[in-house]
Amino acid sequence: MAEEKKQADHPNSLNVAIVGGGIAGASIALYLSELGINVSLLEKGPSLVNGPPICHLHAGGNLYREISEQQCLTLLAQSVDLLRLYPFAADYRPTVLAVPEHDSGTPLQLLPRLHKLQSEYQRLIDQDSKNKVLGDSQDYFRLFEREELEALALQEPLQNPQSLAQWMIPVAKYVDLDKLKFPLIMVQEYGLNLFRLSASCTLSLQENDHCQLFTNTTVNNIVASESKQSWIIDYQQGGINKQAEFDYLINAAGFRSGVIDDMLGFKRDRLVEFKAAYVARWSDCNSLWPEVVFFGERGTPNGMAQFTPYPGGYFQLHGMTEDITLFEQGLVASNEQSAQPRLADKFIHKIDFQWSEEEIIERTQRSINHLTPYIPSFQSAQIGAKPLFGAQQIPGGEPSLRAATVSFVGARYARCETVKASSVLTSADEIVEQMIAQNLLAAEIKPSRYFPITQGISEQAINEQAEKLAQQRHYPLSLAHLNSAKHSAA
Repeated sequence: MAEEKKQADHPNSLNVAIVGGGIAGASIALYLSELGINVSLLEKGPSLVNGPPICHLHAGGNLYREISEQQCLTLLAQSVDLLRLYPFAADYRPTVLAVPEHDSGTPLQLLPRLHKLQSEYQRLIDQDSKNKVLGDSQDYFRLFEREELEALALQEPLQNPQSLAQWMIPVAKYVDLDKLKFPLIMVQEYGLNLFRLSASCTLSLQENDHCQLFTNTTVNNIVASESKQSWIIDYQQGGINKQAEFDYLINAAGFRSGVIDDMLGFKRDRLVEFKAAYVARWSDCNSLWPEVVFFGERGTPNGMAQFTPYPGGYFQLHGMTEDITLFEQGLVASNEQSAQPRLADKFIHKIDFQWSEEEIIERTQRSINHLTPYIPSFQSAQIGAKPLFGAQQIPGGEPSLRAATVSFVGARYARCETVKASSVLTSADEIVEQMIAQNLLAAEIKPSRYFPITQGISEQAINEQAEKLAQQRHYPLSLAHLNSAKHSAA
């Protein structure tokens, strides 16, 4: 108890280890270090935030018709927080929701939820004016009937759209409207740029004296100390075996979180799903597009198609079929023997090493073919880069869960169980609150949305670091750039 009282009097003496430098681990490290808490972030790879293909803010869960209304409201609030933390990582362009003729749903079925999200967004703005990060609440979404779209199709796309109608011009001009039900819905669902997000985290943590960043570091084992008041971590860095002791452990190992649980003898039900998105270049296109989502039933040949724009005619493509984004046997569950769901070796090889050239070509072409019924001229697109891919954990046993945060075992161990990037600050809040409740932090240390180091990083520095990361990971520089003209354009 004396040790814990000392830590409460001097919060900087609390030493926290975070295993995993994905969006969850890196953001929580940023959050805690900005509060003056000493953090060591241990990441297996050479850089931070290099996992599943992040490309959406998920501001309201509008890409998922199947999730609950409460999850959507939670995702909205979490996305507002995330956008305030990483403003330079956001692509301020809207998203179009389209229901194909072959789909059993209708656009109007989405309206009750959209109205509730709109009201909730206004409530968040009333609560704090800084939450106004998705434009005006009255513009959170807008409907477009066919007659208006046909009129917009006569106009030329703009390089600096200033209204939702102007953003809709390329959709009206190039999408086969005969394939869709009406109205189309445009929502303030912004993009989230993986490379710029990684750059923001990296630069902030490098600037913060309270964070030690260990990349290319493999955790070999973790055990509780004899007193059960700390954790002893054996790890390898640069081929050298090392050991360190920490007061608190955060498991942010992503889809490998179960490996850490197994080291500690903790049980946990979870799913792991391997997914991929594909990069195509449409050289015939010089228009500034919104994102477009064509709804469909997951796992069927008509699964949802997502068309995410980047500068230079590059597009990130999802097709929610087992031949494109999803994979046969790509969703696996933990069992009584292990908290770590076991992906087939072929998926682990993709994650740790590389894809075969044949599979890259085949699956990217399938993703292009999946979009061309809706955008016929997109058939001229070609492979633009290797896929963006990774595996995500989902706590429990429900594959449709999207809004998840953190769980605890005892006073000194937290599992970060985010499914979507927007949940990371909520997880950090809960960890700080638990530390305070366990007298590991002083009561005056409060969850915060004020991050001076992070918010003081220049846009130029983020641009340069994002480009560097894209080059290191062998992706086109365009994927490190924003497609939108500026925030006001949304």
